[in-house]
Amino acid sequence: MIQVALPKGRLGEKAYETLAAAGYECPSILEKNRKLTFENPEKGVRYFWVKPSDVSIYVERGAADVGIAGKDILLEYRPDVYELLDLKMGKCRMCVAGPEDFYDDPNKTLRVATKFPHIAGDYYESRSRDIDIIKLNGSIELAPILGLSDVIVDIVETGNTLRENHLAPLETIVDISARFICNKVSYKFKYQEILAMRDALAKNL
Repeated sequence: MIQVALPKGRLGEKAYETLAAAGYECPSILEKNRKLTFENPEKGVRYFWVKPSDVSIYVERGAADVGIAGKDILLEYRPDVYELLDLKMGKCRMCVAGPEDFYDDPNKTLRVATKFPHIAGDYYESRSRDIDIIKLNGSIELAPILGLSDVIVDIVETGNTLRENHLAPLETIVDISARFICNKVSYKFKYQEILAMRDALAKNL
């Protein structure tokens, strides 16, 4: 039985559809109930929904053999897992964004608001830029508008929220998409089953 951690929300639903199309369907997951786990013994698979940022924790700790996690989560939390496949879904960009007329004065410490302090820190360290990271948990776009920060580092999909608030993407740090990840011990002991799932997924992308 392969334990699969799926992220709650649109990405997880799309990932499940791909898994089902690849031969790992589990009809009970579509039923409206309060169950936390869903399994199909005939297909040798058990699914459970978790918060997107927790998928990598479940996989790293071995509560799940495999999972679907965004590249942003992997870069930010750096879990000790194998990344087996780019699922090419949930595509977006990790960007530096700020006022449309923003000028970066190199003589001043740059104030950066973000939910991703490690990604932001690594990016600016690679550019030898002094920054002050302001860790926020939501409404990141508000920070430069109210003068809390000079710029933000955040995920950008359509850019509509930025435009509506007179902000703009200034630099792209990295392209983001969902990844099929695997626990290292599970990979050793369930190698054939996990690779079969990976290969089936790859054929259905």
